[in-house]
Amino acid sequence: MSLKSTASLILAAMTLSGAALAQTAALAAPAPDWTVTGNAGLYTDYRFRGFSQTDYGPAFQGGIDLAHKSGFYLGNWNSNVSSNLFNGASLEIDLYGGYKGAITDDLGFDVGLIYYYYPKSGQGSTFNTVGTAKIDNTEVYFGLTYGPVYGKLYYAVNDYFDLAKAGGVPRSTKGTTYLDLGYSQEFSGIIVGAHLGYLTLEENRQFVDARGRVLSKSVTDYKVSVGTDVGNGYILTGAIVGTNKKEYFATGTPSTENGGKTKLVVSLSKSF
Repeated sequence: MSLKSTASLILAAMTLSGAALAQTAALAAPAPDWTVTGNAGLYTDYRFRGFSQTDYGPAFQGGIDLAHKSGFYLGNWNSNVSSNLFNGASLEIDLYGGYKGAITDDLGFDVGLIYYYYPKSGQGSTFNTVGTAKIDNTEVYFGLTYGPVYGKLYYAVNDYFDLAKAGGVPRSTKGTTYLDLGYSQEFSGIIVGAHLGYLTLEENRQFVDARGRVLSKSVTDYKVSVGTDVGNGYILTGAIVGTNKKEYFATGTPSTENGGKTKLVVSLSKSF
């Protein structure tokens, strides 16, 4: 064997050994204790549980999540909202934390607490009869996931978005629940989603809507969506969103009258 051939074999062996060592090091590298992820998006409307929070106007939304490898996590999510709807507030800030884990290889769970905060809420608007009523909300939740299907139940641990205080009625709506059922799956680059929500309002009979009707105990909302990656991780989505009771929270203001109408919501979002 020539000197040139011997040198080539040695170089090839060194190259293969280097690649193997790199792969071994990558496999052996421990997962980081903490991971940070974020998201941001522009929406033609902000719908919360089927009802517009921006008087059918656009919304810019974004958040950040901090997760530990053990399953514990903390997060923040934000969106602009209609100041009429939230008694002077134009921003919603959600703060949440919880724990995610696996029951089996296919079945996962998620338990936690979320606080909805509206800066400057309570400075007065035409929304309610109590001009200085400050609006916020706290809920605990428990969810299950099975493949592309999920279910999550929320329970209000105080007056639900201060409805009793803002409406000037005596009994708290603590104990209001919201059941969120959904499905999301990608097919050849197309992301298909579906959602069904069911709100059960405690002490509903003390509330009367803009037409003098006693508020019903429950309301259902729904969403069907189709999305796709349009490049660089940006997801373009179109969603049909609505409720079975369009005026459920109507108070006669533009932000609440027919707030649950079925409409198309278009968004462009990205996770990073």
